[in-house]
Amino acid sequence: MFTGIVTDIGRVRSVRDTNRDRRYEIETAWDTATIEIGASISHAGCCLTVTEKGEGWFAVEASGETLGLTKLGDWAEGSRVNLERAARLGDELGGHIVSGHVDGLGQVVSITPEGGSHRVVIAAPAPLHRFIAPKGSITVDGVSLTVNGVHERQFDVNIIPHTWDVTTLGALKVGDRVNLEIDMLARYLARWQETA
Repeated sequence: MFTGIVTDIGRVRSVRDTNRDRRYEIETAWDTATIEIGASISHAGCCLTVTEKGEGWFAVEASGETLGLTKLGDWAEGSRVNLERAARLGDELGGHIVSGHVDGLGQVVSITPEGGSHRVVIAAPAPLHRFIAPKGSITVDGVSLTVNGVHERQFDVNIIPHTWDVTTLGALKVGDRVNLEIDMLARYLARWQETA
């Protein structure tokens, strides 16, 4: 489990296709001696398992399904990636409960400066848009954000200067794809209503 609070921006240092999957090596400012093989780390909102590590880097693999359902397939050497280590009991829950399971890909429709912040409008795919609610939580590329408003299949978020500066969201452009994870409570409520 994660909280959607990014603690490092990693950099893809190598990409290699294997027989079934794709292997990425990620450079990080974290002390990799404290990262266990098998640890779960959120990469732009997608939970991946550490399979190898060295000083200042670790490796993960993404399956074909993950590459097809997220924007990880777009990564190349040099790509910047929001990183978050798994939450531990006793950690501050500064964002919201995040599973690291990307629900779909959104697309940036517009970016408008508002004071020091930026209002970003994102188009969500159907049927995912039905589970996004005003003042609810959503994860965009692994960052926990509050939904300001919902307009049919689009929603908007307000990104404060700190978040804009310490995550990859500050580099967003109109047309970019973003990983979306809806609020976990919304997911279970929707499933309960389907079976009720």
